[in-house]
Amino acid sequence: MFIDKVKIYIKSGNGGDGSASLHTEKYVPNGGPDGGDGGKGGDVIFVATHSENTLNAFHYQKHFRAGNGENGGRKNCYGKKGTDIEVKVPVGTVIKSVDGDVIADMFADGQREVVLVGGKGGRGNHHFATSRRQSPSFAELGVKTQEYEVVLELKTIADVGLVGFPNVGKSTLLSVVSDAKPKIANYHFTTLSPNLGVVSFRDETFVIADIPGLIEGASEGLGLGHSFLRHIERTRLLVHVLDMSGSEGRDPVADFAAINSEIFGYDASLRSLPMIVVANKMDMPQADENLVRFKAEYGKYTVIPMTTIIHEGVNEFIAAVADALKTAPAAQPMQFEPYRLQKEEDGSFEVVKLDASVYEVVGSLVDELSRKVDLDDYDSFRYFQKVIKTRGVETALKQAGAKDGDTVIIGEIEFELIL
Repeated sequence: MFIDKVKIYIKSGNGGDGSASLHTEKYVPNGGPDGGDGGKGGDVIFVATHSENTLNAFHYQKHFRAGNGENGGRKNCYGKKGTDIEVKVPVGTVIKSVDGDVIADMFADGQREVVLVGGKGGRGNHHFATSRRQSPSFAELGVKTQEYEVVLELKTIADVGLVGFPNVGKSTLLSVVSDAKPKIANYHFTTLSPNLGVVSFRDETFVIADIPGLIEGASEGLGLGHSFLRHIERTRLLVHVLDMSGSEGRDPVADFAAINSEIFGYDASLRSLPMIVVANKMDMPQADENLVRFKAEYGKYTVIPMTTIIHEGVNEFIAAVADALKTAPAAQPMQFEPYRLQKEEDGSFEVVKLDASVYEVVGSLVDELSRKVDLDDYDSFRYFQKVIKTRGVETALKQAGAKDGDTVIIGEIEFELIL
């Protein structure tokens, strides 16, 4: 089983609640507030590694949750930070939102990306002490984080990508030039997943990927090719393998044009990649005649005649690939504007008119207040009244048309406006 695309669920840790402790000790009058802050929740960190080459592990484990921060304690004791969770993915994995926005491209071995940040710990009650409110009996709750669904897509990072119709000899070629042992048989779609092989040439090595399943219409979802075309994006050089004998009743010249159309139709930027053509099965009838026709039409390409099953032309092929890679452009990570799953709290808000005399305040300020306000606590409610005045909420309500006696909703708090 080869899995190169999967959905998983990730959640950073909740922040710990702040403590509303009041210092009480014999012979210490007016001890005052001494509630400690809650600990920050753990982060969700993705790590790229060469030790994995598929996403198979995520077929069995789909939920990844970081540890929660501990609550604050008395005597200004801070809560412990939640434990981070590291999610190891193969090099070349792209992390996306369910809507397709790119969050991170795990391009390099050892690369670390913090995809979700743990919730902030709530502040203890000593932060809310003022000259007029010397013993606040309320504290701030920690930020409660939410779970997100993300998509992992593996795009194999290889120097060379083998492309061509099924049963033209790509897997055989890979097996004779490297130590890879792909499944080889005389029927279509023998290869159901990309295979990688490492080729050594003098003092150099390069990686070849066998891209399976390409047929006409692959770029539009036909056959298996639509599942594996993404693996071509990372290659530096394309090797197009043709059955030059046309042993299955196909025309190699037409096949070359058809597969190139699918590749470039999937990603037009692949036209800039250098390409070497392998004229395979040259021991078969009609191969020489077809090769002459092919060179007449596509003379600009380097063509290597081969009979891979008997290892004929192998040395010439490896030398040509190694030489082409010297000037081929290096693989580059994706260029994108990183998408953030979490929205930063900036204290913003807006007033929405729900009815003739009902108004609702929405925005990050509401989330902030919901963690600090306890309507059953006098000090907390007074703090709430002060915040909506100093942050301009009261003024915004007036500008929206709110009058004395109108109903205002802020989160789970509903009250009658008095101006």
